[in-house]
Amino acid sequence: MNDVKRINLDDYIQTGEGGTALTYTSKDGKTLAKLYNLGFEADRAKEEFLTAQIVFEMGIPTPEPYRLVTDGERLGGEYELIKGKRSFARIISQEPERLEEISLEFARMTKELHAVKADTLRMHSFKQMMVHFYQESELIPNDYRQRVLDFLEKVPESEYCMHGDLQVGNIISDGQRNMWIDVGLFSYGVPEWDLGTVYEFSHMTNAKMTDFLFHLTPETLAAQWDIFLPAYLGTTDPQRIEEANRRIHPFVATKVPFMLTIANRADLILKTTQRLEKLLD
Repeated sequence: MNDVKRINLDDYIQTGEGGTALTYTSKDGKTLAKLYNLGFEADRAKEEFLTAQIVFEMGIPTPEPYRLVTDGERLGGEYELIKGKRSFARIISQEPERLEEISLEFARMTKELHAVKADTLRMHSFKQMMVHFYQESELIPNDYRQRVLDFLEKVPESEYCMHGDLQVGNIISDGQRNMWIDVGLFSYGVPEWDLGTVYEFSHMTNAKMTDFLFHLTPETLAAQWDIFLPAYLGTTDPQRIEEANRRIHPFVATKVPFMLTIANRADLILKTTQRLEKLLD
């Protein structure tokens, strides 16, 4: 299962582009190949595929992972093709009148996922991944590194599931089923790690990037957050919502440099940490 199979891209059609990979649909309409961009570490690509297998075996709704593949240069995985699927982001983009409906379903699915007990023998602790990253990475300014490590000492562990890259582009629907995708960072930890990703895209991403990633404007993503967070928390109390926003801030500041490294954009880390420092206060 874990042997890498070489595929011929003449048998596929490119159908998607993300921050770290391109996706290709097989011409026979049965599978979807996700090939990571050049520079993406081979070991990480394999780890993400193996994680997808674990998630599928746990019964989390996600396309079935079939095999590791390469086009001779890039490595990735081949998955069950969900016909007629659209991401939640694409649905909002094409049918903006459904923003509230989709945002509420996104909150419901997220809350449901965060209530699932993780297989801690086969999955990673997200907190420990962050500790390792900040202890080992030479790309992080020393002052920032120490502030984050001090914060991480206070973060509790949790044995419940988290997606790892939670955002409206990472749920797909075929009209009957809603499924999680891009589960390579699926792990366990406190929910603020996931909520921080939604917060980042809703508050800190420019129009060019939100259009590239989601085909949405920053204003739409901010509106999505304003629906999503109260629904997730189960309250519209302004004080509790503001407390949640503040609680999420240091998780954002901790996670973003890690995600930049995964996306092979380490060149942005110094500038980004300067911008994020205030979230660690």
